[in-house]
Amino acid sequence: MRYVKIILGNILITSAYAFLTVPHEIVNGGVTGFSMIAASFLHADTALIANVLTLLLLALCYIFLGKDYFKGTIISGICYMVFFTAFHSLGISFISNRLIAALAAALMVGAGYYLCISQHATAISFDTIALVLNRKNPAINVAGAIFCINMLVILLGVFRYGMWAVLLGAAFSGVQAFTLNLLQKMGGVN
Repeated sequence: MRYVKIILGNILITSAYAFLTVPHEIVNGGVTGFSMIAASFLHADTALIANVLTLLLLALCYIFLGKDYFKGTIISGICYMVFFTAFHSLGISFISNRLIAALAAALMVGAGYYLCISQHATAISFDTIALVLNRKNPAINVAGAIFCINMLVILLGVFRYGMWAVLLGAAFSGVQAFTLNLLQKMGGVN
């Protein structure tokens, strides 16, 4: 059941990014948002940059979170790279309204992160860094740390995507963090 939840979590996350945030240029923080920003400046493919960052975060997971997290994260990383690359290549968007797309994606990503984290796996995004910080200092709230990291990435997006994308990204990050935090409290997961 562990791996089913990790796979389902990654389907939620990658479909939210590929079908909702990336097509609408919603800079939502995280690896995908950072990759969108970097790709726009480097004239490179978003999925390629996301895959490289994913591999780097996988190494951090192994070093700082241990073998149990690493085993689940391997599955998560493979799922993320395969699903996001496949979904992104389709070039479709399911919701035409940017605000509704941002909010729907935030709920999906928050739930997807919860499914992965509850099964001792990272979504191999900047949640890996938040989990490492929490491991070093349990007083650090994982959802709050993810929100702060995402906001830094979102602020970088203002230079490329403008204020509206940043405002949508901030709303996304707030709803995502709220969703993750709520699910963690309900599920008893730190």
